[in-house]
Amino acid sequence: MTAEPVIDQQQARATAEVPATVRASLSPSRAADFKTCPLLYRFRSIDRLPERPSVEQARGTLVHAVLERLFDLPATARTPEAAGDLVAPQWDRLVAEQPELAGLFDADDAAGAAEFLRSAAGLLRGYFTVEDPRRLEPAEREALISAVVDDELLIRGYLDRLDVAPDGALRVVDYKTGGAPREAFEARALFQLKFYALVLWRTRGVVPRVLRLLYLKDAEVCDYTPDAEELRRFERTVVALWQAIEAATRRQDFRPRPSRLCDWCNHRALCPSFGGTPPPFPADAGAADPLVDARSRPAAPGADE
Repeated sequence: MTAEPVIDQQQARATAEVPATVRASLSPSRAADFKTCPLLYRFRSIDRLPERPSVEQARGTLVHAVLERLFDLPATARTPEAAGDLVAPQWDRLVAEQPELAGLFDADDAAGAAEFLRSAAGLLRGYFTVEDPRRLEPAEREALISAVVDDELLIRGYLDRLDVAPDGALRVVDYKTGGAPREAFEARALFQLKFYALVLWRTRGVVPRVLRLLYLKDAEVCDYTPDAEELRRFERTVVALWQAIEAATRRQDFRPRPSRLCDWCNHRALCPSFGGTPPPFPADAGAADPLVDARSRPAAPGADE
């Protein structure tokens, strides 16, 4: 019998526990899409247009996979050398599970593929300059967490890592493989972490003490401390955001919001801001499974790097 992937098992358990009142689902990635550009949300979540993974996204996914597996090792064995040894086998596993990754490099581009693996190993060396994994025992890794807000909206996403102190304090850790935080990307990253903090607060009754961003490329740490009142305001923001998404869906009106991020958009050729024409609005846009947020599941670890 073929084993079901861990992420799919988590998804099935989370869906089974959803109250009957829930009629919609939202992940931090898709919520951030709508905040960044409503048309991007439409392309990804309603039209479900395919996107070819970039080298940067694939590198992020690979680094996340290695850091997850690193903590399977005994504490004393969690060394830079051990992490480096995990790079190639984890890449082979990812390519087997996601065949589209194999197309990142031409068959005759062995040098490009080798440089890709070396660059991932370099990011992992950056990780060891900001943390010593031999002193850590994460409570959860790459965990799917979810909560219901406003009785009808399921919010959920994948935590890179959750640390729990002896006194019960929570620290949410998110790995970033891009450069040091720039304003637009830092705001998106903190939005994502507040999303997780809200879920943890609503499900466990504890406001995380620290939300931590680890920027591996530049070996920088960004810590943020939320409080309960801030999370209440954030919850209202998330609900209002979903109401805006529902209104846009009813009107079939998702307008582009041009910014510097357009340079990295997979769907620029279809955007009216650049002379393109979006596809016809799907006739069944309002009839989709309410628990399916953007394709089959929330964005996988590393996908937003």
